[in-house]
Amino acid sequence: QVQLVESGGGSVQAGASLRLSCVASGRTFNNYPMGWFRQTPGKERAFVAAISWRGGRTSYADSVKGRFTISRDNAKNTVYLQMNSLKPEDTAVYYCAASTIYWSGPYIPDYWGQGTQVTVSS
Repeated sequence: QVQLVESGGGSVQAGASLRLSCVASGRTFNNYPMGWFRQTPGKERAFVAAISWRGGRTSYADSVKGRFTISRDNAKNTVYLQMNSLKPEDTAVYYCAASTIYWSGPYIPDYWGQGTQVTVSS
């Protein structure tokens, strides 16, 4: 089992920045690709970003490329999502995710955090 706990959400104005953090515990964090997803009411959870277990590979949704950066610190069992130039359409609940599945195509998680709300006002 892997437990994931997110933090860092909040309410900001458009153009501001936030950094989300996700601390993992349980099974060996360092072996897993990690990711972030987001969800708004009435919509399916959508992929935002993912990072390989060593951090050498990253992937982003087109809507966040150039604005968001995913990173990880394996010594701290933590993955981050730096969000810059936030827009109202970035408003969502953001979920941290871990995957025990070999990452060769789409990122497919099998563990989720509880989510953290990000609200961006215009």
